[in-house]
Amino acid sequence: MKRKTFGPVTSQHVAQHAGVSQSAVSRTFTPGASISPATREKVLQSARELGYRPNALARSLNTARSRIVGVVISCFDNPFYPHVLEALGRELDALNYHLLLFVSDRDSNVDRIFDQIMQYRVDGIVLASGALSDALSEECHGAGIPVVLFNRTAESEMASSVNTDNRAAARQIAEFLLAGEHQRFACITGADNASVNQLRLDGFREALRARNIDVTVLAGQNDSEQTAQAARQLFSSGTPPDAVFAVNDHMALTVMDVARYEFGLRIPQDVSVVGYDDVGPAGWPSYALTSICQPVEVMVQRTIGLLMQQIDSAVMAPEQIVIPGTLVVRHSARRPRHGVVEENGQLLFRSEEVE
Repeated sequence: MKRKTFGPVTSQHVAQHAGVSQSAVSRTFTPGASISPATREKVLQSARELGYRPNALARSLNTARSRIVGVVISCFDNPFYPHVLEALGRELDALNYHLLLFVSDRDSNVDRIFDQIMQYRVDGIVLASGALSDALSEECHGAGIPVVLFNRTAESEMASSVNTDNRAAARQIAEFLLAGEHQRFACITGADNASVNQLRLDGFREALRARNIDVTVLAGQNDSEQTAQAARQLFSSGTPPDAVFAVNDHMALTVMDVARYEFGLRIPQDVSVVGYDDVGPAGWPSYALTSICQPVEVMVQRTIGLLMQQIDSAVMAPEQIVIPGTLVVRHSARRPRHGVVEENGQLLFRSEEVE
């Protein structure tokens, strides 16, 4: 008969109902634990009849593991980050871990929400937005909580990171535009506190300076309206650029819209636009954006693999993982005569980097 109660059903109630020990109930609901199929089925049947659900938080007190990973993200209007969040969730779920999302301010570091993160006894942290201060890095290290920066460079020696080679990829973009015989270059940058934005600008500048070419730099701050204002400033000048590199696709798409619908410019005949991330809309026929592909699935796998390694070993030796990006060529930029190759149904640009 199904037990009727207004109180919570405990593992002890299930053990009594199934005629097994309480440890057998615990092993039934512990992934990978040893228990016979017959006992497991008996426990599960009693749990169904009683309406029992294991208390993950209570179990974490006994195991010192919450099986929760805190993920810090902002800028959800940028399609790159919802894609990252989905991939992180799938990867963690496959390992029987849970993702706990914390949304940070666009321009702040994560110190403000650090206390909130720690209250949930997370086993690790993936930081995909904001900056990690030395003080917070030291505190996480002292608490035995590994931190992996995703699409961020680690300024602290105690944190790990997973990135594409931002500087090299941006140099490749400059090489691509130079090979397409462009003459006037502009770069629209993102948030000031994002290290990857500076690396992308630096790489782009380095390649152009090697040819004694200047670049106009304006800030879009990862914001659509600020990016639109920057694009208006570029295209209304006496010498508008014929090539614009926006350090992420979110801003590159805005630049394309302003060029087309406010200034009547033809893309790529009048101006070429290149982005970084290769998010979903980049491949839409209406944009067909040439962009550096960040292999999100690979980056996420390396991020979670590194985090689990540090959680399981309790050794937090920092590691910086750099994954090559690929320049996917579409219709938003003039194609050079040489260097564009077809691989797996995509057009890619291959060229030696500028030293």
